[in-house]
Amino acid sequence: MPILERFRDDGVTLLVCTPHLQASQAVAAPIAAHRAILETLRAHVPAPALALGWEIMLDQPGVDLTHPDLTLGDSRALLVEFSIGGIPRGALSELRRIARSGRTPILAHPERYYGCTVELVREFRKLGVVIQTDVTVLLGRGAPSEIARDLLAAGLVDILASDNHGDRRSLAAGRDWLLEQGASADQVALLTSRNAELVLADEDPEPVPPLSTGGALQRIKRLFGR
Repeated sequence: MPILERFRDDGVTLLVCTPHLQASQAVAAPIAAHRAILETLRAHVPAPALALGWEIMLDQPGVDLTHPDLTLGDSRALLVEFSIGGIPRGALSELRRIARSGRTPILAHPERYYGCTVELVREFRKLGVVIQTDVTVLLGRGAPSEIARDLLAAGLVDILASDNHGDRRSLAAGRDWLLEQGASADQVALLTSRNAELVLADEDPEPVPPLSTGGALQRIKRLFGR
């Protein structure tokens, strides 16, 4: 289990496994099968601690997502996503419905969605939506990366995630990058561990002070592709 061992060596103490699931197929989620896989992993690698959740594609509005086996671990938190093709017209209404159902919606990688703006993410947060950004996008180039950095600079990112899919992605590079950008130890802790712990404990995430990543030198480097 080299991936889990690498997470452990990077200082990760809890890893929530979130296989993909479409909302329209939630009633048929293979919960028992994934629990069995989780127990096998726990038996072979005692650390980091593992919990089960899902990354739910909101492909159909109005689906009942209140079943406790759909949340992250034993929390009320529900990790959801939209198609990268764009944020649907009824996104605000759907996220509001989920929040009013007693769940805490965590929106995965909003920076990837066509049509995402800082202003729209502010509206999501007013509904009680927790914003989770992927480290790999944050460190990359192109429009999604620029949006991710704009969200961070506006103090609108609550949690950073590795979005590991059986590869080498982890939070370690993100921690190093944040420190290089001048982030404080408290900011790094909030983004990479503290807020995730709070949400999993059914508490509100703490505000992360805005972190500007657009200094003059960085802008010049991005301009010339360096």
